[in-house]
Parts: sequence; C-alpha cells; structure tokens
Amino acid sequence: MTFSTISPRRPLGWLGGLGAVAAAAVAVFGPTAVPAATPPRPVIHTVPGMPPVPNPANLYSETAAGHLSPALRGDLARVYVPNLRSHDVSVIDPATLKVVDRFQVGRGPQHIVPAWDLRTLWVANNAERRTDGSLTPIDPRTGKPGPSVEVDDPYNLYFTPDGTSAIVVAEARHRLDFRDPKTMAMQYSIDVPQCGGINHAEFSIDGREALFTCEFQGSVARVDLVHRQVLGYLKLRLPATRFKAAGPVDGGPPGSEVCSAKKGMPQDIRLSPNGKRYFVADMEADGVHVIDAATFTEVGFIATGVAAHGLYPSRDGSKLYVANRGSHKIHGKPKGAGSVSVIDFASEKVVTQWPIPGGGSPDMGNVSADGQWLWLAGRFDDVVYRINTTSGAVNKIKVGQEPHGLTVWPLPGRYSLGHTGNLR
Repeated sequence: MTFSTISPRRPLGWLGGLGAVAAAAVAVFGPTAVPAATPPRPVIHTVPGMPPVPNPANLYSETAAGHLSPALRGDLARVYVPNLRSHDVSVIDPATLKVVDRFQVGRGPQHIVPAWDLRTLWVANNAERRTDGSLTPIDPRTGKPGPSVEVDDPYNLYFTPDGTSAIVVAEARHRLDFRDPKTMAMQYSIDVPQCGGINHAEFSIDGREALFTCEFQGSVARVDLVHRQVLGYLKLRLPATRFKAAGPVDGGPPGSEVCSAKKGMPQDIRLSPNGKRYFVADMEADGVHVIDAATFTEVGFIATGVAAHGLYPSRDGSKLYVANRGSHKIHGKPKGAGSVSVIDFASEKVVTQWPIPGGGSPDMGNVSADGQWLWLAGRFDDVVYRINTTSGAVNKIKVGQEPHGLTVWPLPGRYSLGHTGNLR
C-alpha cells in the first residue's frame, strides 16, 4: 500500500490510527515521486577505425590497473631508458631496480615509443643536427633490439588514433611525417611552419584533431587529422612570476622571481579525462597551461615547480603527475630544483608536492601498470627515479649519459598513441 493512494477524508476501518499517520506523510512529503530515468551516457563519435570511448567521463578508463591486454602477458616487465649522449638504451628490471641489459642504438635516442598495436617499442634516434636519424625496434617479449630503420629526424613518434599511420615528429624540419606504422614507409607530410621546436602531442577524445607543442615558439599548433591541415596556433600566456631555480628544494618550494622570459617553452601535453581541457607543461612558466578543447583558448594556469616538463595521468584517471625538471635551461646542471607536482583533475589544483631528495632533474617517463610507481628519467643526473605514488619516496638507479623519454612496460590499455606510452 502506498501512502499517496490514501485519502485522509475516507474511513480507513481496520487501519485505525494509521490513517492519520498516512495523511501526515502525504501532507509533509507529497505523493510518492516516480524515479527519473537515468540520462543516457553521451556517445563519442570517433573517427572510423578508432576504438570506441567506453566512458566519455574518463578516456583513461581502459588504462586503469588490471586492464592489461592479453596480448602483453608474455612481455618482459622492464623499464627501457634511452640515453641521449651515450647513444644506447639501459634496461631496468623493476623488481630488482637493477640494469640488466644495455645495447647501442642510433645516434641521439630521445624517446622509446610503444607502437599502436603494442607489439613493438620504437627507439626514436633523431641524430641531432645530422641527417642519419633512425628508428630502432625492440621486441617486448625478449627485450632485444632489431635492425634500425632509416627515418629523417625522428625526434618523437606518435600514432593516429585509427592506427593507420605513425607520425614522425621531424622537429628540425617543422614537419609531421605520416608513415606506414609497420614499415615506416612515407605516406604524406603536413608542414607546420610556425611551430618552431614541434615535439609533443595529444589527441582529441574523438580522434579528429591533435595539438602539438611548439617549444621554441611558445605556442601550440592545432592540426586537423581528417583534412590533413593546420587549423591555427595559440600563443601561451606567461605568468608575472615564476619559481627560482636555485638548487635542491628539500626544505620546501623555492622562492619566486619575476618571469623574465619573453615566451614560453611548452613541453608535454595531456587531455583531461573528459576530453574538455588540454594541460600543457611549460619549462619557462613553471607550470601547466589549461586550454579549452572546444574553443582552443587558454582558460587557466597552474603553477607547479621549476621547469614543468612531463605529464602523466594516474591509473585511476583522477590525478596528473607533473615532472618539474629543475632548470629553465635546455642543458641544465645536476642536482637542480627538481620535483613532482600532483594535480587533481577535478579541482585543477596542486594537492601534493614531492621534491627529489638532494636535487635532481625529473623529465620523461610513465606510471607503472599497477599505479604504485612513477618512473622518470633524471635528465641531467644520469639516473632514473622510481617514485612511490603514495608517499613520494624516491629510489635512484644509475644509467647511461643523459637519459630522456623512458618507457615502462608492459602497460594497461587497448592501443598506443605514442610518446612514452600514451595509451587509451
């Protein structure tokens, strides 16, 4: 029996005093409401060939701990570290924190990049200021390299969301070279003439667009992947003040100074879980610019630490780890003001700060498959940092000369968009 069907003016017979209670309930609460239908979850209409987005509120849902692809279960658990100046790769066993292998690759390895199908790890050897760039494949089942493929100026490497092309970021050429993802044979190119120092990228939630950072221009380029054209550029705003790069920050955050830079130096870029905002790390601004994806306008800035550089979402998609490299210079000194900031995606505020004990230069890397560890190259200190994502405690492992874009493997996810393991 439902109270809303009982009239207080009708005799209730054997119900007795319950009628008065019922009447009072109707008077106070009104008739029983019919539960509203749950609104349907919005559908993201992706480009043909791109895997669907299961959860539009969290595009990182398939990279959560426990979502390891069955195809990866035979792969070795390793951390692959490209050493820029020694032209080799150090291989770390994450269980023992020991370097268990080291092998030569091409000149100037910058990043180690998982292929779209997750079956190859590519070492991007861009041979700075030379013409003998190459890509070296690593078999993740054996951890061993194969024969290098000659490729012009591969500073970085990405993959289109539909998996039909590898995108070689030819930084010195101001160009994006779209190549066959298996053979690396050239398909076509997109010139990006106003993007000096083009290097890092992120892709829209539907796969139609990509934003590339322009390190030496202080801006971001917007590229239409469907129509193969540059849609425009956005100049990033510098804050009035920034942090002082005065050495280790063990005793707390460094003081501030007037931001004397004339333009920013944007580095890594990542999308918010709901696909509505881009976060852009800036080495000169010491923080992260926030860009509205729909309007391509800057809508905020989050100060983090000296020389914000690498960006990595947590495995649950709630946080963004920011590696602050500790020096505003491209070639900094060891034991700088390096740290890691933790941004809460929902509030867009820094909630935790982890200094590198004794100073350091955290640069590029990724989060372990279980989400417990953040692995970062110590660019100017010739080490790798393993950082506990609960306490911020740091382990250091000695590697080769000037480690850069390391990759943790295996990682959860369905496919790779490139860089050091931007999986979805």
